[in-house]
Order: sequence, then C-alpha cells, then structure tokens
Amino acid sequence: MTPETICNRCVSLVGLPDIVILDVEDVPGAALRVHVELTRSPQGCPTCGVIAHVKDRRRVELVDLSMAGRPMRLVWVKRRFRCPDPSCPTGSWTEDEPRIASQRPMMTDRAGRWITEQVGRNARSVAEVARELGCDWHTVNDAVIAYGGALVDHPDRFGAVEALGLDEVLMVRRGPWHRQEFSTQLVDVGRGQLLDIVPGRSSTEPMVWLANKGKAWCDQVRFATLDLSGPYRKVFTLMTPGAVQVADPFHLVKLANTKLDECRRRVQNETLGHRGHKSDPLYRCQRLLTKAKERLDEKGHEKLTGLLRAGDPHGDVATMWQAN
Repeated sequence: MTPETICNRCVSLVGLPDIVILDVEDVPGAALRVHVELTRSPQGCPTCGVIAHVKDRRRVELVDLSMAGRPMRLVWVKRRFRCPDPSCPTGSWTEDEPRIASQRPMMTDRAGRWITEQVGRNARSVAEVARELGCDWHTVNDAVIAYGGALVDHPDRFGAVEALGLDEVLMVRRGPWHRQEFSTQLVDVGRGQLLDIVPGRSSTEPMVWLANKGKAWCDQVRFATLDLSGPYRKVFTLMTPGAVQVADPFHLVKLANTKLDECRRRVQNETLGHRGHKSDPLYRCQRLLTKAKERLDEKGHEKLTGLLRAGDPHGDVATMWQAN
C-alpha cells in the first residue's frame, strides 16, 4: 500500500471536507491528535480579489468526535493570509471553514451537533457526554447552549399543535426556608413534545405565552388538557375558547381516590367513634381500596369484600369503590 493510499484512507476516516492530514499524535493514555490543513489554494483577498500570500500558520485544537472509543482532538493548522496590494485596506485574515468549525470554536461543528442531539434527543447528561469526549463539562454545555438555543428559537419549531397541555412542576426550593418555586410546562400532548417552560403556576405567564403565539395559532388547538386547576382552566377558556378541555387522567384518579378515602374515614368515625386503628376493618383495607376490581386477584377480592362487610354496614365505602 502506497503512502498516498494510506493518507487518503486517513482522510476518509476523519471524514472532514477539503483537508489533508499532516500528522497523527498517538500518545498512550492521551487523546488522539490529528493535525489537518485545508487544501484550498490559492485564496483571493476578500476586498480587492488579489491572490493572497500565506503570512504564517497557527494551530487551533478542537474537541472532535471519539474515534474507536477513544477521545480525539483535531489540530487545525490554520493559515493566515495577507494581501500583497499595499493600497488595499485589508491587512491580513485567517482562513475559515464553517463545515469544520465556526469562528473562535472550542470543538468541531460535527461534534457540536452530535452533542446537542445526545443531550436534547437522547436525554444524556452533559457530564456523561463530556467523559466520552474527554473534555470539560463547560465545553459540552456551551455547545449545547449554542446549537440548542438556535433550535429552540426557531419559529417553526412548534408547528401545528392540536392538543395542548399545561402542567405544574416543582423546579427548586430556595432560601433557608426552602421556599417552593413552581413552573408551568406547555406540552404538545399529541406528539409528546415539550414546547416551553414558563415561571409560576398562575394563569398569567401561560396567557402571555399564548398571546405571543397569536390568535391563528391558538385557534388550531382542538383539545386542552389540564390538571383540574382553576388558573389553567382560565387560560384555556380565554385563550383557546374553541378547544375541548380534557382532565388529566392521573389527576382524575387521584381526586377519586381522595374522595374514597374521605368516605372511608367518615364511615370509620360514624361506626366506631375514632380514627382507624390497625385492627379496624376499614383501616386494614385502605390499601386494597386504591386498586381497581380487575387488578385484584381472587384472594384479595375476598379479603376486601369481608373487611367491607365487617366495617361498612350501609355500603357507602363499597359503593364509592365500585364507582371508582
């Protein structure tokens, strides 16, 4: 195999456009360093178009994708040109190739895109990706912000949303008293896509967000899912009046179980005059009451039926359980 063939295969392995490999540093225990240079020549002055002269070269080391499970660094030998025309206002400049890396980069363009997909789409942590590439946490996080921010701000990111959901999330506990701070998540329920996060759990911020999207966007929402909260119901009533409001199944089940437990405790007090003790029938069956009939095996169903017969003389708790 000729040296030229070996070089061509190395270039294909690296997979970057218009480059020639100058050197490969293979030091055990360290990242693999591949020195490359652009093959484009000559270059004209960006101002006057006169063929430029190479003034000097400088090396820029970039974090690149791993190769064969090993961290890799791309050492880009960038040429600095000068215009030979003394009357030209352009003195000197450094060559640029966005397909390799953007200006003032910390990593290659392909590595930045890959990192953003790993963190954004595959839900990998920044620390995990940084360990794989053998670089600093901040280097990876800066790339996610740079590439991901452009995707988040893209006006066509949302598309048509027919089913919009609102839900609260406890984001952080602040201060010496661990004060809870909530946020509201706006979700495309049909596609399972998080659209945005706004502060608080009141109706104000979601209404501002929907107002910024415009009336035409809001009118296309056919279904609105919420967790039975008054502020969220107000948002959908005012901003998407044509949407059918649908309660979140989780919160419906939670509310039903809460009412069932309230009925159990009321009957407990009416029949025995005290709160539940561990030997009381209704206290012993409280966990079984949270299960649907089809989820109980024969033994569990017989146990629940016997405890209700003993502690629920008028059948109030049994009726609530059947309704659930």
